[in-house]
Amino acid sequence: MLAIENNLSRLMRPLAKLPTSMRVSTLSYILGKVVPFVGTSGLRYEEVTPTRVVVSIRNRRPVQNHIKGVHAAAMALLAETATGFVIGVNLSDDKLPLIKSLHVDFKRRTVGDMRAIASLTPEQVSMIHNSPKGELLVPVTVTDESGEEPIQCQMLWAWVSKK
Repeated sequence: MLAIENNLSRLMRPLAKLPTSMRVSTLSYILGKVVPFVGTSGLRYEEVTPTRVVVSIRNRRPVQNHIKGVHAAAMALLAETATGFVIGVNLSDDKLPLIKSLHVDFKRRTVGDMRAIASLTPEQVSMIHNSPKGELLVPVTVTDESGEEPIQCQMLWAWVSKK
C-alpha cells in the first residue's frame, strides 16, 4: 500500500531509525507538542501506519477519575486520537481532518492502563487518498490491562479542503 507524503509522514520518517522505545517516546513527545491537550494527557503513540494506529494511556493520577480508573474523558480522548491519526496519516497536506461525531458507551469499570487500536482497510485508505472530501466511520477497539473492552466507540471523521 502506498503511503501518502504529508507533514505527518515527513515528521515520522527520521524517527524510523530509532529503537522502538525511543521512537515511541520521541513521537509521543513531538505529537504532544503539536496537539497540546494530547501531550498533557500523556498519550503514547505505539504504532502509526496508514492502516493502523495504536495509542495508549497509563492509569496515573493526572488522568484518573474518583475511583482511580482512567477518566471517561481520557478514554474518549484515547479513542478520538487513534482514529484521528489514522485518518490524518492518510490525508494530503491540503486537507483537514474534522471529527463529526463521537459516541462512547461505557460498559464497565476499567482495569489499569488502556490502549486504542484504530484501523482502516486498504479500500478505506484508497477512498481517503482519492476523495477531495468525505467522511468515514473509523473502527476503534479500546481495551484495558485485562484485555477486555470497558468502552465501545464510534468515531465519525470527515476531511475537507483547508481552503
